[in-house]
Parts: sequence; C-alpha cells; structure tokens
Amino acid sequence: MKRIQLIPPKQIDVTIQLPSSKSICNRALIINALAHGNTQPENLSDCDDTQVMIRALTNMPPTIDIHAAGTAMRFLTAYLAVTEGTHVITGTERMQQRPIRILVDALRSLGAEIEYTKNEGYPPLKIKGRQLTGSEISLPGNVSSQYISALLMIAPTQKKGLQLTLTGDIISRPYIDLTLELMRQFGAKAQWTDNNRLKVDTGGYQPRRFTVESDWSAASYWYEIVSLSEQAAVRLPRLSEHSLQGDSKVAELFGLLGVSTTYLSDEVILRKEGETVSRLEYDFINQPDLAQTFVVTCAMLNVPFRFTGLQSLKIKETDRISALMAEMKKLGYVLTENNGSELSWEGERCEADTNPAIDTYEDHRMAMAFAPAILRLKNLRINHPEVVSKSYPHYWENLSAAGFGIIEE
Repeated sequence: MKRIQLIPPKQIDVTIQLPSSKSICNRALIINALAHGNTQPENLSDCDDTQVMIRALTNMPPTIDIHAAGTAMRFLTAYLAVTEGTHVITGTERMQQRPIRILVDALRSLGAEIEYTKNEGYPPLKIKGRQLTGSEISLPGNVSSQYISALLMIAPTQKKGLQLTLTGDIISRPYIDLTLELMRQFGAKAQWTDNNRLKVDTGGYQPRRFTVESDWSAASYWYEIVSLSEQAAVRLPRLSEHSLQGDSKVAELFGLLGVSTTYLSDEVILRKEGETVSRLEYDFINQPDLAQTFVVTCAMLNVPFRFTGLQSLKIKETDRISALMAEMKKLGYVLTENNGSELSWEGERCEADTNPAIDTYEDHRMAMAFAPAILRLKNLRINHPEVVSKSYPHYWENLSAAGFGIIEE
C-alpha cells in the first residue's frame, strides 16, 4: 500500500500556483467543442478529470474511457448525444456504480439515442449522435447540477433550443449560474426566466479565446492550512473576488475561522489574523465540495458544527459522509449523521488511533482535506496519496514547498 507520513512546517509564508478551475475547464472544453473552436481554452488543468475530457474531445475514439471523472461522464454523455457518430462511454468500476438514469432519461425524452450496455441506469453507455428535436423538459431541482449543466450546454445546438423547468428545491445553483455565464461568453442566449425555469435559444456558439481562472475548491485546502496554523501567509495567484465559481464562498466562511482574505488585482493573500467562532452551522447545498474541508478544520479547531445540504456527498467518488465519519473516528472525533444529508459534531470524543492512517477511498478530497490536520496532531499518515491527481496533481509538491515534510513509506 502506498502511504505518506506528514510532518508539519515550523512556519508558512509561501506563494502557491493552484490548478485551474476544473469546473470551468470542463464546461469551457465542451462549449468550445460545440462552437467548433480551432484553439483550446488557455490555462487548462493538468488534473485527471480535465485530461480525460481533452483526450476524448481531441481523439473521439469508438470507446471513450473517462476513468473516475464523473463530470466528464455527464458532460460527454450529453455532448455525444448531439455529435455525429456512435460511441461507447465507460469508466472505472466505481464509475459504473454511479447512477446516470436521470440524465439518460432526460436526453431520451429530447430525442437522444442511448443504450445501457451493462446495467440498466448505469454506465457504460452506447450513444448514437443526432440532432435532438425535443425542446421542453422538467427535472427535480435536487438532482446533480452536472445533469442540468450537461443539458443546458448542448441546448443551443438543438432545433428549438430548450425550456427547462426545475421542480422543488434547487441545489448547487451557483454551478448552474456558472454554466449559463460561460455559455453566454461563447455567444449563446441562455438565462433564468424565473426562479425555477431556464430558457436557452437555438443558434449555436461563437468560437473565442478563453483563459481559465484558478480553482477556488483547491484554494480551500490552503485556507484550512492557514486556519490551523499559529501564524501563516499564503499568496494564491489567478483568483478574484468576483469569481464565477460557487466555491469562492470559502473566503467568507473561513473568515469565521480566523483567516483574512486580501484581494489584489490578480491574486489573494490569506493570513491568520481573526478570531474563531465558537460554533459553525452552514448549509452546503451550493458548495458540497467544501464539506470535507470544513469538517476536518472545525474538529481540529475544537469548533462544534452542524452542516446540512450534504445529500449529494453520498454519490460522489465515495460515500463521503460515511468516509468522514470513519476517518474522523481514527482521530478521536465522533460525528453524527442525520437523514443522509447532515453531519454534526457536538464535542464528542473517542480514543484516537496511536498512529492514524487516513484511508482515501479513491477520493481526492479525502486526502487533501485531511492532510492539513497534521498541524494539530502529533503524527498522521495518508494512504494512497496519489488520488490527488484527479483534481490537484501537484498538491504534495505544493505542501512540500510550504515547508511540510512528506515521507514516502
């Protein structure tokens, strides 16, 4: 088993080049392909999820293996449905256990030709591309925003565009807004017509030059590091106050945990300056990828918490709720789950492992969220640290540059 041991730095004063935003990369790649752009978007991420998308769109092989990239699976399923040719899209064993029926049913209702090649409701899929003739659809608002974004992005290529109604509570709205804004930047007419309806006109896209900003999700681990440090300063280029990314909310939230954010023209500076709240309650419905970071941070700071809106965590790379409960127990913290959508900690402790080793469950965010805990622990190991390649391939190199010791075992 590959494993690393972590050693905390004595002080932190560093500039870190974050990966570019995976969310923006993957949307820009699909939209650029639909616009028949001659050049790739600039500052594309070298993470696994983006690289599989680039390979698929560049080569378009008969069988497209997206490995563990959930975003690529959803976006490419819609893209292939409107692109000439027949393709099979597949992924890892875990990917073949992640449901995709909602998206397939939606595409079929618009006229797509898609078959399941193994298990009904799950990848692999056989897709024969064609122009879709349907133009109206209704979906529950609490489905993955990636399904919604996948449908929106192909809509300008459809004969009649798309009118999409979302019923009930709408989760991850910032990701939908991000998709709409990127579509508009490539010339599409796409907008909310009221609180739960979206309209996209037909007419396609216009090619353009596009540069991707840095990833606010990746920035969250540096906020965590600053929060858990006695004294720290971290500079993060290519982040802006008015970001399109929903996870830019991390700056405001970590303000409650003692981290100040200074916005300059093309970077932010994080410092350990403020007081920490005595308790944190937050609904992560719009920022589910930040949940692991805040669970670990609050426990390490001894800040009781109640986090809601976590229902999508159960269908991520792993069941993140169960994984968090199991791994926090190794560190001596007893979390409570409620309704499959809440995690809380009221200070309950148990005996911690003497030499804790965090399992990562093939989930990049488990590795990255738990690593900074070494700042408050005597020792900590991370199993299968290579999982970070999914979104932040240079994470361990960046930690090393900040002064962390990383010993391979």
